[in-house]
Amino acid sequence: MRNPLVLIVVAVVLAACGSTSSSATPLSGNVSVFAAASLTAAFNALGTDFQGANSGVTMKFNFAGTPTLVTQIEQGAPADVFASADSANKNKLKGDGFTAGTPKVFARNKLEIVVAPGNPNGITGLADLAKPGVIYITEAPTVPAGKYALQALKLAGVTVTPKSLEADVKSVVSKIELGEADAGIVYKTDVTAAGSKVSGVPIPDADNVVATYPIVAVKATTNAAAADAFIAYVLSALGQAKLQSFGFLSAS
Repeated sequence: MRNPLVLIVVAVVLAACGSTSSSATPLSGNVSVFAAASLTAAFNALGTDFQGANSGVTMKFNFAGTPTLVTQIEQGAPADVFASADSANKNKLKGDGFTAGTPKVFARNKLEIVVAPGNPNGITGLADLAKPGVIYITEAPTVPAGKYALQALKLAGVTVTPKSLEADVKSVVSKIELGEADAGIVYKTDVTAAGSKVSGVPIPDADNVVATYPIVAVKATTNAAAADAFIAYVLSALGQAKLQSFGFLSAS
């Protein structure tokens, strides 16, 4: 039985070429994906599946805070695909002329409070982050998760001064794991990815913020066919199912 991912990729390439032929040129070469840090586990899995179905392709990932990725691309770092954790940074890259094609939303995410295993400080909600003695950290306000965290705190009517501002969500989770802080606000998927190393405290929908993730090809790509095919896979039913298995919400 043929791998369904292979069928999807072949169909994508045929559609992109406007061809009705029964065969397509195999994809090959490197595909460099610059993706938000919160996508690390999910995109590594997507890359493994895509590469497995296309033996000539080598997937390469650069995970970091979204604004860091934008700076890297605009300074000439070789990238084929950009996956952002917000629309603002995507709009900046597009407005500055660094994207190709139309950006597509491929996932959504919610915030969660991350704490040490077992929640030793008894944090039950956003208000507890402002309690005396609680060491709260978050992402820099230019980072999507940091911006969303500020919005959630505002919705909840909570004022708290973080002890540090981190470059991305993974840095926040890491400091919680190491016991260098008591709590932070990250994406729900980051708490899931960390497994037993941390615990999560849900944020009510009334105070939560939904993050929107767009994906687009980079204008300077040297492998447009493979870049477009990977984007199409991420947007496909198989790609969406894989993302949701890591806790991401549907793109629609």
